Amino acid sequence: MTPGESNDTVPLDKAHLWHPFTQHCDWNAPEHEPLVLVSGQGAVLHDSAGRGYIDGNSSIWTNLHGHRHPKIDAAIRAQLDRVAHTSFLGFTHPLAAELARELVALWPTETLTRVFFSDNGSTAVEVALKMAVQFWQQTGHPERTRFVAFTGAYHGDTMGASSLGGIATFHGRFSTWQFPAEHVASLAELRSLEATTIAAVVIEPLIQGAAGMRLWPRGMLAELRRWCDAHGVLLILDEVMTGFGRTGRMFACEHEGVVPDFIALAKGLTGGYLPLAATLTTERIFNAFLGGPERTLYYGHSYTANPLGCAAALASLAIFRDEHVLEALAPRIELFARLLAELRQQPHVSEVRQCGFIAGIELRRTVDEPYLPDQMIGTKVCLAARQHGLLTRPIRDTIVLMPQYCITEPQLRAALKALSTAVHEVCGHS
Repeated sequence: MTPGESNDTVPLDKAHLWHPFTQHCDWNAPEHEPLVLVSGQGAVLHDSAGRGYIDGNSSIWTNLHGHRHPKIDAAIRAQLDRVAHTSFLGFTHPLAAELARELVALWPTETLTRVFFSDNGSTAVEVALKMAVQFWQQTGHPERTRFVAFTGAYHGDTMGASSLGGIATFHGRFSTWQFPAEHVASLAELRSLEATTIAAVVIEPLIQGAAGMRLWPRGMLAELRRWCDAHGVLLILDEVMTGFGRTGRMFACEHEGVVPDFIALAKGLTGGYLPLAATLTTERIFNAFLGGPERTLYYGHSYTANPLGCAAALASLAIFRDEHVLEALAPRIELFARLLAELRQQPHVSEVRQCGFIAGIELRRTVDEPYLPDQMIGTKVCLAARQHGLLTRPIRDTIVLMPQYCITEPQLRAALKALSTAVHEVCGHS
């Protein structure tokens, strides 16, 4: 019996673990039986009892090509035969240099040319924030200290990234210790601000994730880029969720022909295998840090450019090329749209928001009446869907579906059927 199959897993978990975004009064209740996941293949995960489930949120929005993809598995094993980790402070290694080259090559020539590696989406955003502040200090504009983000934004949970958050549930109680950031609901509100002291504007392009998969109006991102250019403000794009094909293109900003000053990447960077993040920026930003020690960016992480993570990321990018992933994804996105349109006919599905292979299904008692928060309808629907072979999580009463790119047509149909059945079972009696 392997550790993953041990009968001790649940009692050990309840005795010692602290899960994220989890109320442990409920988790540790004697009647609660946590789902113990022990293996996966493609778009399917298996629990300790041998039951299979479609991984409907790609293991919290990270897994792109499916579990146990042979190319990524092989790349990590090959790197293990060399070295698992080396410091990146004062040293380098081949895979980091190769991965940086591959990431830069995804952008127009001489635009985003520099890559700073970190660990996760929050740190990728924080790298951009610190670079932006120090850039202005070192180019004669120390007055540019303000950051502007958007209502409903979510950019991570570390203190710097969470300062940008526009969702009180996640970040409100820590506001005393966060740096000041201003939030606007629209470009119209942004235009009303005094721009000469703004360092950067930060946005999740095309779609806000934790806000409930809320879509931005078409053309908004391109207009924001023009406003930033006109006022000398840096533009930071958080593509932690949307990067690497989720919207149907490699990056969401490509849909509107936008190249930012910084882009934060994580989650799907390694195909969902290992923690690795990257912040890409321009030669203009990089050059401002050249000179004496006082101009150095004093920021980094112990596992920066971890070789195993770099190996997985390089293999993931090779899969995009070799398996023509984006081309193959287009018909799946079309099928996804048709199946979501059918789900929209359910009486308690008030809205379906789709952006590529991302969907948010909002549940309401009626068009004008939401469910009460303490009813936890979204959670109940996801638990019911589990009984029909689908795993996913809600954002309040919005159910998120974000399948892997390898999902088959029968699996995608099964996922939507499971969700439809769960909505009917829960909402039909609520």
